[in-house]
Amino acid sequence: MLKTIKTELAPAAIGPYSQGILAGSTLYVSGQIPFVAATMKIAGDDIASQTRQSLANIKAIVEAAGFAVTDIVKCTVYMKDMNAFSAMNAVYQEFFGEHKPTRATVEVARLPKDALVEIDAICVR
Repeated sequence: MLKTIKTELAPAAIGPYSQGILAGSTLYVSGQIPFVAATMKIAGDDIASQTRQSLANIKAIVEAAGFAVTDIVKCTVYMKDMNAFSAMNAVYQEFFGEHKPTRATVEVARLPKDALVEIDAICVR
C-alpha cells in the first residue's frame, strides 16, 4: 500500500511528483532543492545555506510521515560544483551528527531553478 506524504512545512512539488511516498515501512523522499516553503525562493546563494535548507525540507517531510532523521538510511546529494564538497559536507555532518546514513554525492551539470544542491533520502522503520 502506498501513501502520499505532503506537508506545508516543505516546499510544494514544482512538477508531477510527490514530496514523499510511504511504501510499507519505507519512505522515499523526493529530491529537495533549497526552496523556503513560505516563499518558494532559494535560501541563500552559497552551498552551506542551500544544503542546510535542503536538509530542513527533508526533515519536514520525514517528520510529516512519522519518521525521524535517524530513520534515514540513504541520501543522494547532487551538486552543481564538487569544489564546494567540503562546505556541503560540513553542513551535512552537523545535520546528521552521529547518525551516518549511506550516501552518494555526484556533480551534475544543472539543477532545477539553478540551485547549487539537491538532496533526496530513503527512510526505513
